[in-house]
Amino acid sequence: MKQLQIPDIDFNKELNKCRSMEDLIGKNGLMQRLFGDIIQQFLEAEMEEHLGREKYERDISENKNYRNGYSSKNIRTSFGEVDVNVPRDRNSKFEPKIVKKYETVCNELDKKVIGLYARGMSVDDIKSEIDELYGVDISPAMISKITDKVMETAIAWQNRSLDCVYPIVYMDAIHFKVKEEHRIVSKAAYICMALDIKGYKDILGIWVGEQEGAKFWLSVCNDLKNRGVRDIIIACMDGLKGLPDAIKAVFPNVSIQNCIVHQIRNSIKYIASKDSKAFMKDLKNVYKATNEDVALNALQSLEDTWGEKYSIVIQSWRNNWQNLSTYFDFPPEIRRIIYTTNALEGFNRQLRKFTKIRTSFPTDDSLMKALYLATEQIMKKWISPSQNWSLTLAQLSIMFEDRLEQYI
Repeated sequence: MKQLQIPDIDFNKELNKCRSMEDLIGKNGLMQRLFGDIIQQFLEAEMEEHLGREKYERDISENKNYRNGYSSKNIRTSFGEVDVNVPRDRNSKFEPKIVKKYETVCNELDKKVIGLYARGMSVDDIKSEIDELYGVDISPAMISKITDKVMETAIAWQNRSLDCVYPIVYMDAIHFKVKEEHRIVSKAAYICMALDIKGYKDILGIWVGEQEGAKFWLSVCNDLKNRGVRDIIIACMDGLKGLPDAIKAVFPNVSIQNCIVHQIRNSIKYIASKDSKAFMKDLKNVYKATNEDVALNALQSLEDTWGEKYSIVIQSWRNNWQNLSTYFDFPPEIRRIIYTTNALEGFNRQLRKFTKIRTSFPTDDSLMKALYLATEQIMKKWISPSQNWSLTLAQLSIMFEDRLEQYI
């Protein structure tokens, strides 16, 4: 790329006109005018590199491609809005790098503000940080305006098309404090994580609602279906009230697995410390059994030994057995993945790290912005498929051949 030329401007004269930071970096300030000219030069240089010749040089080769005018574009930058003319080529192959095809924001300050917001910082903290880093006095209203840009992206992400089938999904809800009508209320963030057909983790969506319940979970499942999901093979959850019925109403063939780890934790709460070690040894024979028949025999032995003293615990296992025992239908490779919701719990813990500074959020939108930005940061690390996924998929494709064959 040829060397760029600094716009022809009398710097001393222009700088003498600057009486404040606003004159320098504000709207129609010196930096805004300079920045627009430099961006334009970058675009022209990129087009020349794309065509392999300078602006008015002709091409005598057989594969002729020429400039084809310009398209105007308004870009929001750290120095204000800048109008540029993006060159076009006749073959419509030119893809500028300095300002990508659909990009309308070129703003490092915005990125910094959004990055701080993603890490849970309050508006006042962000204001202080920007002032310290850049010496720029940015108002709380401007910070809110900048972070509001995230909502468009978050909405697009929340409504994106999804795969037709997901072998395994995990569902859970975590709670946050949100201001509503001059009071602080608890809101649930409903989260759906999935392992796709290639074994990669993905967050299919985050929905903010009043409280956990069958009606809201039904709306979540319908949203997944409306975005293209036609089938879910196995759904893992923490015994969430109303969720099994809701997901089966939308995806009737789904197999449901309640989290064994959560069931064990709930059981321990009712066991006296003096009995804990012995009880857990007997309970282990239930959930570590090789198959369901062995597990049921172990559960009967558990009841014979402890039923009189801890009937509420035994009854809980029996009442939930249909959804607790699903993993016995699968080989070890799949059992390891579905018997617990730890994968989603790990994600939830990371969300808490990003949001722990906030004691409450002013609106549902502000909560959604924070959760989306945190999710974006967390998912950057998900670059590998689930361990031994090829073996898992091979097993699933045999067990559910009619439901998976066309997608593999």
